[in-house]
Amino acid sequence: MIEGVSDGGLGVLLLGLAVGVQHAFEADHIAAVSSLVTPQKSVRRIVAHGAVWGLGHTVTLMGVTGGAIVFGLAISQSLSEWLELLVGAMLVCLGANVIVTLARKRIHFHRHNHGDGTTHFHAHSHNGENAPHDPRRHDHRHPAGLPIRTFVVGMMHGMAGSAALLVLTAATVGSTPLGLGYILLFGLGSIIGMASLSAIIAVPLAWSARAMTWANNGLQGVIGLTTVTLGILIVNENLRSLITA
Repeated sequence: MIEGVSDGGLGVLLLGLAVGVQHAFEADHIAAVSSLVTPQKSVRRIVAHGAVWGLGHTVTLMGVTGGAIVFGLAISQSLSEWLELLVGAMLVCLGANVIVTLARKRIHFHRHNHGDGTTHFHAHSHNGENAPHDPRRHDHRHPAGLPIRTFVVGMMHGMAGSAALLVLTAATVGSTPLGLGYILLFGLGSIIGMASLSAIIAVPLAWSARAMTWANNGLQGVIGLTTVTLGILIVNENLRSLITA
C-alpha cells in the first residue's frame, strides 16, 4: 500500500488509470489522432503524436475538472454539448484536410538518404511541377519538438470530456486530494493508451508507405472519410440536443 493512501483509495487511483487507458480508445479520439498522424511514416513520430495528444488531454482535464473539484463548481449540460459540437466540427476539419491533401497533391513515398548515412522513407509531393523531377526537391528537415496541433487537439478533447469525467470522479471518490489524484492518473492512462494505440496505427501506415503508395493513399482516404463522417454525426447529435433543450 502507498503511504498515506488506504486500500480503498489505492483502488480508486488504479481505477482512474485503467479508465484513462480505455478512454483513449474512444472512436472520436482514434479518428482525430489517425488523421493527425497520416503524414508521418516513422513509428517513433506517430507514437510521439499519440503521447502528445494524451498530454494535451491531461492538461485540460487537470485544469478544468481539477479546478471544478477544488472550487466545488459544475459543468452545465449545455456547455458540455457545445464543447462536443466543437469537437465534431474539429473532426470534420481534420478529416477534410486529409482528403483535400490527397486530392490536390501528387504524393509518393520513396527511400531517402541523408548525408550522415541515415536512410528512411518519407512522403513527397510534386504538385504543380511540370519540369523533370529534381532529386534536390527531396532535401528536407525533420521537425523536432512538440507537435503543437496534436497538443491543441488533445486539449480540445480533454475540455469536451471534462463534464463526464467530473461526474464520474464525484461518484467514485470522497475527497478532493483523492479526486485530483484520480484525474491525474486518468490523464496518465490516456497518454499510455493513446501512445499504445498510435503504435498499432503506425504499423499499417509505415508498411503501406514502404510497400505501395496507392495502398497508403487508400488508407489515408479511409481515415479521412471516417473522421469526417464521425464528426458530422457528433455535430448532428449535439446540435439536435441544443435545439430541443
